[in-house]
Amino acid sequence: MANDLSEVADGIWRVTFALPLGIDHVHCYLLRSGTEGWTIVDAGLGMPEVQEHWRSALDRVGGSVERIAITHFHPDHVGNAAPLAELTGAPVYQGEIDFAQCVRAWGPDRSSERFVAYMREHGMPADHVESMQSEGVALSGWVSYAPNPEPLVPGEHVDGWEVLYLPGHADGHVALLRDGVLIAGDALLATISPNVGLYHDAHPDPLGDYLDSLARIAELAPRVAFAGHGPPIEDPPARARELIEHHRERLEATGAALDGRPRTAYDVSLALFPDPLPRGLRRFAMAETRAHLEYLVLRDRAQRVVGDGLTTYVS
Repeated sequence: MANDLSEVADGIWRVTFALPLGIDHVHCYLLRSGTEGWTIVDAGLGMPEVQEHWRSALDRVGGSVERIAITHFHPDHVGNAAPLAELTGAPVYQGEIDFAQCVRAWGPDRSSERFVAYMREHGMPADHVESMQSEGVALSGWVSYAPNPEPLVPGEHVDGWEVLYLPGHADGHVALLRDGVLIAGDALLATISPNVGLYHDAHPDPLGDYLDSLARIAELAPRVAFAGHGPPIEDPPARARELIEHHRERLEATGAALDGRPRTAYDVSLALFPDPLPRGLRRFAMAETRAHLEYLVLRDRAQRVVGDGLTTYVS
């Protein structure tokens, strides 16, 4: 998908950036603030051409940027935060939970060794892990987060938009809601299921978190949601319920893949997400599989067995 700028609702502009990743684009948003200002939601990936596209988009819409709000720490959303703040002179806002995870993932103390150990512990072959480690190093070069963001506090309001805490896709994921309009980040997507993966240094039950977030979206019943990827969602409560059912079915399939023999999350991922699957996506498949396995373990529907540097699961 090519870079694009379009008005998706009165006072809401969508800025789309092409991505060199498994998903080919990300949407960021400009929300009208007052009569001439803007709140930007998400910053895109920190590549030079992204900064040029932002400059062009801001020239087209006119006015000043009052703040930049980050929904979550994934590189296509936070990667260009610091350069965009420098371009606009606007402060960056980010949730405290999310910023802490952002620093762990992309900060000076980030450790590829922890990532390697985690993937190997859950059964990923060594050659897969090595290639993913190289990809991670390259990706980190495209992430420039803001070092001292203002806090986005759930339950408070930013320029009339309520800050919602909707964890699952990321531990600290937030979204904005006003007058029935949800700026959803990746908490809700129209055509694909947001990845809900369990990684090291993360909440122990991301799928449980995500199912609660989906239930909250259904309860709040926004009339439209503008997401980080894909088209607008015209019936967000119905889409939330669809995703709840999707994960119920995935949990059944996860339980069925446990046949009494100890199996690693990597082994189970091969049953749930069969090959051919691009190697770079296997990591997401394995992390999502582990989220489902741990959901079952925490509710006494499966058992986790740890020994000799390997974690396995049994029914």
